[in-house]
Amino acid sequence: MPLSVGSCHCGTLLVNAKDRIILALDVDTQEEALSLANRLSGHVGAFKVSLRLFSTSGPQIVSRLQETGQVFIDLKLHDIPSTVAAAGRALTRVGCSMLSAHAAGGVVMLKELVSAVSDESCKAGKQAPTVLAVTVLTSISQRQLEEDMLISNMLVRDAAMRFASRAQSAGAGGVVCSASEIAAVRATCGQDFTIVTSGIRPTWHGSNDQKRIDTPYEAIKRGADYVVIGRPITRAPHPVAAAHTIAEEIECAIAGFEI
Repeated sequence: MPLSVGSCHCGTLLVNAKDRIILALDVDTQEEALSLANRLSGHVGAFKVSLRLFSTSGPQIVSRLQETGQVFIDLKLHDIPSTVAAAGRALTRVGCSMLSAHAAGGVVMLKELVSAVSDESCKAGKQAPTVLAVTVLTSISQRQLEEDMLISNMLVRDAAMRFASRAQSAGAGGVVCSASEIAAVRATCGQDFTIVTSGIRPTWHGSNDQKRIDTPYEAIKRGADYVVIGRPITRAPHPVAAAHTIAEEIECAIAGFEI
């Protein structure tokens, strides 16, 4: 997903801060999603369709949203390689800028997904969506990593870093991780690897069901390319104003200002 370039108040050319925001449309109906998208088009960089909205509205919601902006299909694919590859082809035909799969699905699964997405895009003569590997869900704590996911003797940060490294070797264009893992992933995978950070909550909003969270300012300052934000904007009394406030935080982080 290309970044647009603008200028900040200090006169330096910078990535337009609002384009770093991926708005999570975590709602139940197509009508709610389109209403939010129409209201916030031009105030955020992309719209995220997760399993919740996709399950109720189907692929057509993606097509409708593309009329207002770029779309990240975040279904976190995880199945046998051939099934994930087939799903990737279908999602590429629907159209999106990014799509996600679980890094835990393994290198073979990710390789086949990347290959399928690339092939389908070539057939259509369009740019392939970026395949993002989900490292460790932001709802997962250290205890859950060890007891539920059976990954012992390893910090969440190190698990995310290893998943990212394996995903990169499989051809994925980036990862989804929490802000606390950004530095480790960036150091391992380099500057050209896209990092989308979830679990983002401004200081004026609660954590909800997320365990590993951070602010938009800190995420961008640590090196995230994009931040996924939902309820702090969609449930705000004035969603556009909330998006502008977050964009201002991001602009400060890009410019290196303290807040």
